[in-house]
Amino acid sequence: MSFVASTGSTHIACVMVGLPARGKTYIAQRVCRYLNWLGIFTKVFNVGNYRRKNAGAEQPHDFFDPDNPQGAIARQAAAVEALVDMIRWFRNDNGVVGIYDATNSNKERRALIMEHCSRENVHVLFIESICDDEDLILSNITQVKLKSPDYAHADPENAVADFKARISHYQKAYETITEPSLTFIKLINVGSQVIINKIQGYLQSRVVYFLMNLHIQPRSIFFSRHGESMFNVQGKIGGDSELSPRGLQYRSALPGLIDNHLGDEKITVWTSTLRRTISTAELLPYPKLQWKALDELDAGVCDGMTYEEIEEEFPEDFANRDEDKFNYRYRGGESYRDVVHRLEPVIMELERQHNILIVGHQAILRCIYAYFLNHSHAELPYIQIPLHTVFKLTPRAYGCDIEKYKLDIEAVDTYRPKPKSIKHSTNSSAKPSAMSEISK
Repeated sequence: MSFVASTGSTHIACVMVGLPARGKTYIAQRVCRYLNWLGIFTKVFNVGNYRRKNAGAEQPHDFFDPDNPQGAIARQAAAVEALVDMIRWFRNDNGVVGIYDATNSNKERRALIMEHCSRENVHVLFIESICDDEDLILSNITQVKLKSPDYAHADPENAVADFKARISHYQKAYETITEPSLTFIKLINVGSQVIINKIQGYLQSRVVYFLMNLHIQPRSIFFSRHGESMFNVQGKIGGDSELSPRGLQYRSALPGLIDNHLGDEKITVWTSTLRRTISTAELLPYPKLQWKALDELDAGVCDGMTYEEIEEEFPEDFANRDEDKFNYRYRGGESYRDVVHRLEPVIMELERQHNILIVGHQAILRCIYAYFLNHSHAELPYIQIPLHTVFKLTPRAYGCDIEKYKLDIEAVDTYRPKPKSIKHSTNSSAKPSAMSEISK
């Protein structure tokens, strides 16, 4: 049974609360990416986008003054439209978690949200971001807010002054959550302090646990597949083989490459418990940690077989895997969906940590890459993670930068693109092509 099915008919609205430049949209996007990666249908409804659509971008700061009746009407209309759209999404598209991204900074607005959601049997979790660190606020304004459509053509210095004035308008009417009946989590100064109230159910608990692990400190995540293995050379999948001669060359060259691109930063190396990753990381002069959760996707009865052997013994599996590679589970083994859920503790720890180097396997690194780069489940099994290449991921406020460093050491190409649709013959003896996608 998939994780999505286990949520039943539950609908949850995660409602952001807080003054501007407190990281609400950053939090909303991160929660959305995490839940979708797990297979929980999640969508962000950003009230600012509705306001820009209806009233236009680049509004002056006094548009946000609560004493400005025209601005107040326009902003209320955008808030209601976004809320109605979210409710409609729950009802018509079977959404599971909707994230309502706005300031929602007074009791009246929160009561309106509760009224709409209660009528539709939608559970509400308020997420309030509180920050009094002026450096963090200014950093958010300059790095994030000034890049929004609201200031597309503004002088940066004038834009900062205008946005600070906008914040002061919101401060006039701001009311932190004190309603004892509400379910909420308060994140104070980016999680340095966390307050929770009346958290209910598994999904709300997962969101809260995820939020408690977030940080915004600069860091990079490096990852690489193990050096070429003997099974790679022989065309076999899975197993626990040793490195090939070229894989040993990669092991020797890897420390210099990492040192060149790490500088003076500290880093910890994570590997699986399989010999080819442990051996690849052996010469790296950094602290190391083995994770059983980082072991390669379990190919079950196909482990250690070549593609030709699998085609001969399990011809139907070719077609089944081609149809839905993410959900296909090897006989006695795992699917990509299984691996995603196996990797959830690893992702949580990656969110807590600073610089990490993962020496892993193709399927595992595809899942991690998909998490940070926000790839869909359909795309995930076809992400290219070549051998003898180091990836560097640098998470940003609304995305992730990626750099690739390939060493000049040859290796077999284990990538197979998504196959074209296969028209199955009515002849029962017909078999799918040997080149059908079955690689991990």
